[in-house]
Amino acid sequence: MPQSKLGVIGGSGLYDLPGLEHPRMHRIDTPFGSPSGDLRIGHLGSTEIVFLSRHGAGHRYSPSTIPYQANIYALKQLGVTHVLSISAVGSLREDLPPRALVIPDQIIDRTVRQDRTFFDRDIVAHVGLAEPYCPLLRTALTTAATTESVSMRDGGTYICIEGPQFSTRAESQLYRTWGATIIGMTSMPEARLARESELCYATLALVTDYDVWHDSEEPVTVEVVLSHLQHNVTASRTLLTALAAAGLPARHCSCASALDGAIMTTTELAESTPGRSRLGIIGDRVLASSQGNTD
Repeated sequence: MPQSKLGVIGGSGLYDLPGLEHPRMHRIDTPFGSPSGDLRIGHLGSTEIVFLSRHGAGHRYSPSTIPYQANIYALKQLGVTHVLSISAVGSLREDLPPRALVIPDQIIDRTVRQDRTFFDRDIVAHVGLAEPYCPLLRTALTTAATTESVSMRDGGTYICIEGPQFSTRAESQLYRTWGATIIGMTSMPEARLARESELCYATLALVTDYDVWHDSEEPVTVEVVLSHLQHNVTASRTLLTALAAAGLPARHCSCASALDGAIMTTTELAESTPGRSRLGIIGDRVLASSQGNTD
């Protein structure tokens, strides 16, 4: 069984990961283009870490232009088995003030522009996403928070909107009636692509503001967001260090076999199409043995 390796995708405010032992930079290209930037590889204790800044050096990619496919493919290509996404979010709940931490367990996807799947040419797959976050990786994160006495919310629904603009007040109020807990712009299609890649994926959400539903708060601005990020980034590094020290959870979850029974295209057709070579390592485990479906 291959050794577990943790990929960390840093969002707004987390553009680097100091403290890695024996760090080295790795430039990689994928069939889906170049990722957001070079990947930093090193160790935290005995856990190997691959770090990628989601928005690129200097924050040059907006949420709608991030190369999500290339980012996830690059992590997979480097042997990553678990992915921790660290993301700045707005709160849709009174009891989650700025600087709160949340480990969500559900997503509502309101994005429309991004490439949403690896299976977009020649090969069709329908991958289950009822539980979009890996339950075992989420549990490991909550355990790390307990170990470090870091206060956090276990569970909640992340509504992912199309950026880069913030919500209108009417939209923010609507999302509250849907039962959403936090709001952000990057968890989709990232979580979907991670599941198609059979990676364990979880999000550590850093609350920076109350969005715009909260009448007693000023409308959300970049300045408001940045004012709370430093505190949250420090807390996220503490949790990451504790997670690495404890070791990654064994993959006794459905994430590692997400493509089993999901390929609809027949094996003969799948192996003969240009889409097969583009799909590359994403389909290597299952396509050779897939029986497909001719219905």
